[in-house]
Amino acid sequence: MSTDSDLTALDTLVASPFARLKALLGDTPPGKPPITFALGEPQAPLPDFVPEVLNQSMADFTRYPPIAGTPGLRGAIAAWLQRRYPSLAGAVDAEKNLAVLNGSREGLFSAIFPARARKAVADPAVLVPNPFYQAYAAAAAAAGAEPVFLDCTAETGFLPDLDTLDEALLNRTIAFYLCSPSNPQGAVADAAYWQKAVRLARRHDFMLFADECYSEIYTGEPPAGALEAAFALDGTFDHVISFNSLSKRSGLPGVRSGFAAGDSRFCAAFSRFRNVAAPQTPLPLQAVAEKAWSDEAHVTVGRRIIEQNLDLADDLLAGRYGYQRPQGGFFLWLDMAQFGGGEAAAKTLWKECGVRVLPGGYLAHGDNQGRPPGSSYVRLALVHEAPVTEEGLKRIVGTLG
Repeated sequence: MSTDSDLTALDTLVASPFARLKALLGDTPPGKPPITFALGEPQAPLPDFVPEVLNQSMADFTRYPPIAGTPGLRGAIAAWLQRRYPSLAGAVDAEKNLAVLNGSREGLFSAIFPARARKAVADPAVLVPNPFYQAYAAAAAAAGAEPVFLDCTAETGFLPDLDTLDEALLNRTIAFYLCSPSNPQGAVADAAYWQKAVRLARRHDFMLFADECYSEIYTGEPPAGALEAAFALDGTFDHVISFNSLSKRSGLPGVRSGFAAGDSRFCAAFSRFRNVAAPQTPLPLQAVAEKAWSDEAHVTVGRRIIEQNLDLADDLLAGRYGYQRPQGGFFLWLDMAQFGGGEAAAKTLWKECGVRVLPGGYLAHGDNQGRPPGSSYVRLALVHEAPVTEEGLKRIVGTLG
């Protein structure tokens, strides 16, 4: 039976950072017309093909959509994976290596249940990077597993330090969530890092869940992928599942289309679970998704907007707030220690100049002293067109100095 203390602990783990920000700012009016950098919702123009595809498939709203995804959508995702990672050409079977998702969050959460079922341990653990996406901790709690938070700081390159994980913990681990490019810091795992994580998963028989939803937002070389790293080791995807979606890549969070790809045995078990416990994506939206996974032109447009925003950040924030251009993704991770920390800076920026940012501590779990890593930081999502981004960044500099 759950106790009040159990529910309080769960609330702490899965509390919405945006609800906490709303409570922090309360009724304080913005100092200027508001600009929000709090929400990571890309603002690129709607791809031209979306209305056309929707109009052509409107009648399909009267049909139950297949939870496994249409053959066309599955084929488009498999083809995209093999274009994105050329070493996987011919290796991704659209029937065996894929599960079509109603957005990646649904998959990141629900995948924990077949991961729990496949490994019988008395005290299961789930490894979670800290800061983290709340779906990871929610999944661990729902599966009755212990979330073990791995601090990701400047000292660790903003990724978990794999060399510090002890054998006893790894032996009881059922899943390891690993995000690259990381949210919120924008750090990218290289192929060697991914392969080290894959070897740990195989040696200790847990699932490596690679959250790669920001993989298509970059300004240099495309980030390495978990599947290509695993395949390079032995020609299999054993113990590895990669999650991705259209939300960030295509700026289409409302389409609710994502996928899980990799280990064929796990995908089969996951699909059986989802067949009775997960939501479908409506058929017209699956048609839009099929077209989106098949097209790169709109992705390039969105990526160019982010590049322009990061160029502005390079110019306006260089030498300030510990700014470093992220390797991937569209978030800035700015150190506000000299301004009282993330919460204090968020209140100041909203009150003084109308800029809404997210305190970094709201994305992390605290230590024994209750101070989470990242509590001195704020996260900014550079998702607007360049003029809005420039105005917002100038306001920040003008307010903080």
